[in-house]
Amino acid sequence: MNYEIVLKRVYSAFEDDEGARVLVDRLWPRGKERASLALTEWYRDAAPSSSLRRDYHQDKISEASFQTRYRLELKESDDALLPLMRYARQGKLTLLTASRQLDHSHLPILREAVLGALDLEDRADQEPASSPCFLNSSSKGSE
Repeated sequence: MNYEIVLKRVYSAFEDDEGARVLVDRLWPRGKERASLALTEWYRDAAPSSSLRRDYHQDKISEASFQTRYRLELKESDDALLPLMRYARQGKLTLLTASRQLDHSHLPILREAVLGALDLEDRADQEPASSPCFLNSSSKGSE
């Protein structure tokens, strides 16, 4: 199945056809009011850990090291991708970040991880754990 996951800066203009808009950052974006973002959810659990983000922004680690460590964090957190997978199953998913450069942010890695997990589930002969019907019951606690 094909899924549409778009990456966007939270400071970019809102468009009507963005589907579920999920902010995936640990910190709230400066100068933005919640209502102005038209968010579906602020989901911190799939964002890089605070220490990893800090090390990367302070140039203590390289971009390659950041990517490797972030992939490992995602792999170690079994259920972190499930809410994002559920949104993707419902239709278009727009992942948002306050990062200035999308290509050098965590979002491309996160999109890759979500698409990979969806592909794995789609190939399995079982009911998907990320079925859209479970969306409202398990993502409420993250707000």
